[in-house]
Amino acid sequence: MRVDLSGRAFHFIGIGGIGMSALAYILAKRGLPVFGSDLRGSNITTRLESVGAKIFTTQEASNLSDNSLQVVCSTAIKGDNREYLKALELGCPIFHRSDLLAALIEDYHSIAVAGTHGKTTTSSLLAYVLFKANLDPTIIVGGEVDAWDGNARLGLGKYLVAEADESDGSLTKHHPKIGIVTNIELDHTDHYENLDSVIATFQTFAQQCETVIGCVDCLVVQDKLQPAITYSLDDSKGANYTVKNVIYHGEGSIADVWESGKFLGKLELNLLGKHNLSNALAVIAAARNIDIDFPIMAEAMASFGGAKRRFEVKGQARGITLIDDYAHHPREIEATLSSARLRVGKDTNRRVIAIFQPHRYSRTCEFFQEFAQCFTDADVVIITDIYSAGEQNVTNITGEHLAQEINRYHGQVFYEHTLTELTGLLPKILKTGDLTLFLGAGNLNQIIPNVLKLIDNYAEG
Repeated sequence: MRVDLSGRAFHFIGIGGIGMSALAYILAKRGLPVFGSDLRGSNITTRLESVGAKIFTTQEASNLSDNSLQVVCSTAIKGDNREYLKALELGCPIFHRSDLLAALIEDYHSIAVAGTHGKTTTSSLLAYVLFKANLDPTIIVGGEVDAWDGNARLGLGKYLVAEADESDGSLTKHHPKIGIVTNIELDHTDHYENLDSVIATFQTFAQQCETVIGCVDCLVVQDKLQPAITYSLDDSKGANYTVKNVIYHGEGSIADVWESGKFLGKLELNLLGKHNLSNALAVIAAARNIDIDFPIMAEAMASFGGAKRRFEVKGQARGITLIDDYAHHPREIEATLSSARLRVGKDTNRRVIAIFQPHRYSRTCEFFQEFAQCFTDADVVIITDIYSAGEQNVTNITGEHLAQEINRYHGQVFYEHTLTELTGLLPKILKTGDLTLFLGAGNLNQIIPNVLKLIDNYAEG
């Protein structure tokens, strides 16, 4: 059964999710009838309603009336969901969100960005370059971007830039013109048994792309995918795209960019760290593949402010800066804290405070030692309890166990069981000049507005 994009209505169960909402937005903007449900309203659901989507605030069987609806679910929707059961009863066609994304990818000259880390930044930056190059792209990414006021945009051009998720194996459904693979690691241990199974998923994806662009700084990408177009931060690797004379600083990086031995020009990037310069090289490789001139992309990249929840500054109080970042894997935490260290520079009066909410019991168990040793660039580490993401705690692991293990490698570690306790602690221990990072893929960032207010009140008291 194929997704029908010719006019038939859609109903999204859990429409407010970052991946589901982007798809729903594109369909609504294309003039298709869009319905959906979500238990919690947000700026995302408000935006969907503004383009004509009808959203229910409960997930009841009565939300679905007949079998003319195409029902879209994510992996998060369980078999006992009332709407899902009603869709089965009615005989509605039921699609995973990846089926819908695959159908949209086939509808355009698509560039799909995949990889364990860096997907959202890379896809957002690439979409921004195409946007600034007046190619009027359609955009589906996993983070909100101010330039198009959200996580999706419907363009009139032939290009679609999409973030392609490997977490549940659905990456194998996509057949884009260009596929970018930033890196390959084991992450989603709730779905993958080992690294070999992850590699197999990416290999299938790569075989279905007309052109594969890959980062050969990741040996797995180099050896297992053998991409047609390569990029690397190391100019000795012979990659098609590389950099020289790199300067990393507290606001981003500056580098000379080379294409197959030819100097393209100087890049000034307002995104911190080596990992983001690598992401920018992926974008350059893809943009050059569709004949965008380097000066156009360089000008665009210089003005790109990043996606939300990727080193996003949420506010300042009492000289303390609060930053929200989605990092939830040890390598992502290392990269983010390295960026934070660049931001504070050599000022010994400024501290990097890492507040981490572990995400999923399975991931915490699998990477327990890696998590314990990835906070080197933080002056203070604060751990909360684990955000389950719906998993059962079959190993009885807790955030306190992780905090105790981190304490073996780090001098100053706190554990706060609840977000309420954490909120009360922060105004007492934070100092002027602190760069405070809220790390994780759960709900930790929801306390940031209240923490900012409490810091202000604490100073007044």
